[in-house]
Amino acid sequence: MTTPEPLTPARGVNVVHLFCRPFADVDREAVSTAVSSALADGLQVVSAAIIGAKADLCFMVLGDNLWDLRKFQTRIQAAGLDVVESYVSVTEVSEYAMGMPEKMLHDRLFPVLPPEGLRAFCFYPMSKRRGEQNNWYALPYEDREKLMRQHGASGREFKGRILQVVTGSTGLDDWEWGVTLFGAHVDDIKECVYTMRFDEASTLYGEFGAFYTGLVGSVDEVLDSTVA
Repeated sequence: MTTPEPLTPARGVNVVHLFCRPFADVDREAVSTAVSSALADGLQVVSAAIIGAKADLCFMVLGDNLWDLRKFQTRIQAAGLDVVESYVSVTEVSEYAMGMPEKMLHDRLFPVLPPEGLRAFCFYPMSKRRGEQNNWYALPYEDREKLMRQHGASGREFKGRILQVVTGSTGLDDWEWGVTLFGAHVDDIKECVYTMRFDEASTLYGEFGAFYTGLVGSVDEVLDSTVA
């Protein structure tokens, strides 16, 4: 078997969200082995049971080498999981955050997941509007920076209750960013998203995709709740 040359971001790590449904003949042991092998390869794997009809479970996988993420996807598919939706992105530092302390920048590029004690899970994609009246990309940089600082201040009100991981996906997937929220309680996530939608950056310029909500757990906990 050939080993391809690693494909890594210039900064940060690759991220893929795989939303799955189990086939009737899913091999639980093979799924667990796929996760164990990914962890041994240095990947981070967050497993979550998804509530509702869009999917049954999700694996959020982070790693340096994009080939390793592809290998993980192949292994869980071979184990009997049907990937019904996905999202591809990379960790990034926004152009509006360049003046932040070095540790905060490092944490955005190299998050350690899942966060302890924050087991409520939500993922959604978003983009900035390009409408005729409200076009984010037609605004001067100074105006965009001011709006994003206001947006960030709203998010910091939820420190300790919410961890937000924003990953960039322009040119990689259908939307411009993927937003993953980890919360102490499900209603903390609801309150956070609701509060931040009143910021002008979201009210006038935000567009949002489908929301996936779930519970972070071990692989066994997630499979117990999703595989009959």
